[in-house]
Amino acid sequence: MRESIRIATRRSPLAIWQAEFVRKKLWELNPELEVELVALNTKGDQALDVALSELGGKGLFINELESALLDGRADIAVHSLKDMPTTLSENFCLGAVCARGNPCDALVTNLSSSLKNLKPGSIVGTSSLRRRSQLLAAHPHLEVREIRGNVNTRLDKLDNGSYHAIILASIGLERLKLHHRISCRLSINEMLPAPGQGVIAVQCHAGDPSIKSLIVPLHDEITGYCVAAERAVSARLNGNCQVPIAAYAELQGERNEIVLRAMVGSLDGTSIICARDWDCPNNAVKLGNRVGDKLLGLGADKILNNVAGT
Repeated sequence: MRESIRIATRRSPLAIWQAEFVRKKLWELNPELEVELVALNTKGDQALDVALSELGGKGLFINELESALLDGRADIAVHSLKDMPTTLSENFCLGAVCARGNPCDALVTNLSSSLKNLKPGSIVGTSSLRRRSQLLAAHPHLEVREIRGNVNTRLDKLDNGSYHAIILASIGLERLKLHHRISCRLSINEMLPAPGQGVIAVQCHAGDPSIKSLIVPLHDEITGYCVAAERAVSARLNGNCQVPIAAYAELQGERNEIVLRAMVGSLDGTSIICARDWDCPNNAVKLGNRVGDKLLGLGADKILNNVAGT
């Protein structure tokens, strides 16, 4: 029985909240366990003057944390699942995904209660190509600009007038007790989320049974099936944050099946391709691959190739 465990995390307030959440869950299950946070600065957090897609993607947020696992400074790493590549090094595995929080995006603005009421030419900030594509598809009168930084930094940029509105994940604002900043929550129909959005993931060494046994009770089975389907779509399309891909799966209680929706769009929002399918939870990965194939059959590869070439 282990007596202690060290959690690698980014230093941002939201990342620390997530690590603290995992620490509390571990304490609930193992009251005598010593749990230490190892907070690290990542390149993705430091280089805020460059678009994330130009830096090489959200893998920049996890590289330093994986290094801490490899060199023994930490035993597990806590991530937002949406930031994790769909293919992990053979050294690591997802030991647990926690029950999903709110997967929706949120509009934050001091000017309006909805996107449709923003004036033509209003500047909307987002670092996500997925959000850019869907925003411009539904609201071509808006101007979308890159924005980087943690949640509070982005809110400061909004409040100082650099942007008329910004789009953030609802769950991040909720976890930081910033509910009052949400002008409106965007439904799944308005803006399809990123694969894994709203899910906290716990990463560990693939060959460490003592760590796995500690964290497996944190795993939520239904969330696991759903995100497996979502990540399979992204993997089938070779997706990352450098391309506008969205996917969201949920369990339909009446049929006890996972229903998966996915989207690929151009950066200017003029081309949007969607696909939908369903299957039993045990076929989650097959379902994701099938939906990915549907998107490819509708021309997603052409859109993604164009995005990659820009």
